[in-house]
Amino acid sequence: MKMSSENFAMGIFLLSQITVGMLGNSSVLFHYIILIHTGKHLMPKDLIIEHLTFANCLSIISKGIPRTMSDLGFKDFLDDIGCKLIMYISRITRGVSLYAMCLLNCFQAIIISISNSRWMKLKYRATKYIGPSCSVSWLVHLVLNIIIPARMLGPSYKKNATNWVSYEYCSLFPSSSMTTVLYMFLLSFSDVLCLSLMACASVSMINILYKHKRQVKHIHSTQHFLKVSPEDRATQTILILLCMFVISYSFSSVLTVLRTCSKYPVLWGVNVFTFIEISFPILCPFVLIINMKSSFILFLPCFGKK
Repeated sequence: MKMSSENFAMGIFLLSQITVGMLGNSSVLFHYIILIHTGKHLMPKDLIIEHLTFANCLSIISKGIPRTMSDLGFKDFLDDIGCKLIMYISRITRGVSLYAMCLLNCFQAIIISISNSRWMKLKYRATKYIGPSCSVSWLVHLVLNIIIPARMLGPSYKKNATNWVSYEYCSLFPSSSMTTVLYMFLLSFSDVLCLSLMACASVSMINILYKHKRQVKHIHSTQHFLKVSPEDRATQTILILLCMFVISYSFSSVLTVLRTCSKYPVLWGVNVFTFIEISFPILCPFVLIINMKSSFILFLPCFGKK
């Protein structure tokens, strides 16, 4: 297969981004593994971040590596089983990441809310069920995306090729049946629900932090050495993650709908779409690392002593 210089350049670019993303996510996972090994008690928020980071790693592998190998000139490197598995993992990790981000934002909104008796009870329940909820989310998306392997085959599929859409390293069976329409509606509804809850939780947190900043403004005014207040820093982190997530997964949702419902190849800009799809998993760990930098500073000297 003759490889164009544009495809080769895009392949190298994606490979570099994948490497950076895997290093970032692996650093976060390694950080939590060491904390667990040293007997540290993880907060519920840390459990969510663990699941999110693991899903990010699988998402980068399942989406980025096949696209990169295709751009670098590899042909038919996936058989039917490999193609089904890669696409299945891609869909599962996408759903788990969406759920984890929604859960993280909602949990943070509950934690920083007004501490009356009703909210305290909700905080206790939320803290108690965070771990099981993250584990169940994997099972739910395993079942929810069970139809994906049935509609994917390797690129070498030749029989009745006019009814199949080739995406270089995989083939998709397009269908406009009522079952497919209902399935896509279910997926879209769950995506919209999670994004809406996440947006509401983020707005609520920003509102609470803004009110708190106004209440303690006279304290911050006497501390001239603070360039950025803790409230501003927390708000910036929330906004960055929210914007990154919404942009990345909105484009991913559009691409998924086009690929599933279209009877014609949607190859235009596929590399750009791939980069947008994995942009959140790549950038997310670095936002988290910046937010957890004090914990990393404490962690590194202890690791050096051991």
